[in-house]
Amino acid sequence: MSSIKTPSLWLIILIVGLPQLSETAYSPALPDIARSLNTTDTLAEYTLTIYLFGFALGTLFWGRLSDKHGRKPCMLGGLFLFLMGCVGCYFSTTIEMLMLSRLLQSFGGSVGSVLGQAICRDVFHGQALGKMYATIGTSLSIFPALGPVVGGVIDQNFGWSAIFLFLIVFAVFVWGSSLFMLNETHPVASRNPASMGGIAKRMLRDKHVLICGLLVAGCNGITFSYYAEAPFFLIELLGLSPSAYGITFLGLSGAGVLGGVLSRTLHNRYASVEILGYGLWILCGGVVVFAGVIASSAIIPMPQHVLIGITIILMSIIMLGISMTTTNALSISLKEYRNVVGTASSLFGFGYYGVISFFTLGMGGLHNDTLYPMPLYFLGIVIVMMIAFRQLQKE
Repeated sequence: MSSIKTPSLWLIILIVGLPQLSETAYSPALPDIARSLNTTDTLAEYTLTIYLFGFALGTLFWGRLSDKHGRKPCMLGGLFLFLMGCVGCYFSTTIEMLMLSRLLQSFGGSVGSVLGQAICRDVFHGQALGKMYATIGTSLSIFPALGPVVGGVIDQNFGWSAIFLFLIVFAVFVWGSSLFMLNETHPVASRNPASMGGIAKRMLRDKHVLICGLLVAGCNGITFSYYAEAPFFLIELLGLSPSAYGITFLGLSGAGVLGGVLSRTLHNRYASVEILGYGLWILCGGVVVFAGVIASSAIIPMPQHVLIGITIILMSIIMLGISMTTTNALSISLKEYRNVVGTASSLFGFGYYGVISFFTLGMGGLHNDTLYPMPLYFLGIVIVMMIAFRQLQKE
């Protein structure tokens, strides 16, 4: 560990978790938003698309800026923009105003993802960094499940705009805590004026970075593809009720937490790349069995409730493996870029978010109102990830 004062773990978790909470909390309210703003369901869904677009832009901006001016001022600036975006969303009376506010919200909120990782890399090294990522990964597994639950309750009782009021209060707390409690982890002496173009070229030639990015993108590609396809898979095709469907995410979140705890425990005996491999094998095993069961159901019909139970159990195993794989791939990805880690984190995040978008686009294109595309698509992604991991082991 470096001589820089270690930031509070709970604050780092809140900073990194803020954009995830914002991304998921208002999704249960999309039908209400469409009705309230007199717009189509498609345009309401595009507020999610524009959020991801703004997030990708932000990942390119904040890391580079923080390498030049420090982590804390950039963190405070980004959180302030996020707060202003939340205020805009709360007062939106048209879909256009909501979209612009979501763009500002995500652009500012992306500072938490980029600089949360950069701060960890500033302060922690080696095994300590791997443990820190495992701890954060454990905690962050809660946010994607917590968001829809909280958002659904608020929307049902107070209306969709109140969700953004909740996010305003949350953002004010995180901003104030960062102002008074977050220490600068990137001192002036460590700031490197290297060009983004030069770093990008270096990273594009770095097989280690490319493989880690593909592994992170593959894990998130499976996760987001599940979020997109699972409602059709479980609700429309297998007859699960929407309320029961929402509850299943608590189980998936618990599996993610377990994966983080297991990863942190294993760091006492194994290196990050070894734990990454264990997680990837768990992920691979879950996907292979999932694809095999669904494919065999075409020959040996199974009751819907049996398929629902099998899907939830196997997706929990898959999420456990994803948690172990992602946290360790992130912890080792930029170990050779410590002096320019803000810029490198920006480029790395922008790259794997682009690949995630490609994976989720593929899932949408394969949708055909049957059970088969999702598990078979996951199998294809996992095969690519296993091939990439074999190359990483040869380094």
